Amino acid sequence: MGVNGLVQKVLTEIGINPDRFSLQWASAAEAPRFVKLITEFTQQVKQLGPLGQAEGIEPDEMRARIDKALALVSDRKLRVAFGNVTKTLRKEGNKVTGEMIATLVDEKLSKTISSGLG
Repeated sequence: MGVNGLVQKVLTEIGINPDRFSLQWASAAEAPRFVKLITEFTQQVKQLGPLGQAEGIEPDEMRARIDKALALVSDRKLRVAFGNVTKTLRKEGNKVTGEMIATLVDEKLSKTISSGLG
């Protein structure tokens, strides 16, 4: 539920276009939908261009930023804070919107994300 918000926030913070990430659900019975999702996402990423080059970031710098992001999302402090965000979202049930998730991630995780990447 909140994974989209978290990943998009981290990508934005390290300078990667968040449109390079997509998390969609398709059941095993939805093969045509799955093919459509993958095809559309592949086209989207192709339009964005090569990672780093499209963002104006040199390869070594991109590697360093990705390494920092990986360390951040592996950190216990962020995982616990994200768990708390997820609990809040579960309490809201069906009332959860993408905007609500983004706002909650921003409010509750920005400081941890910034300090982890800084």
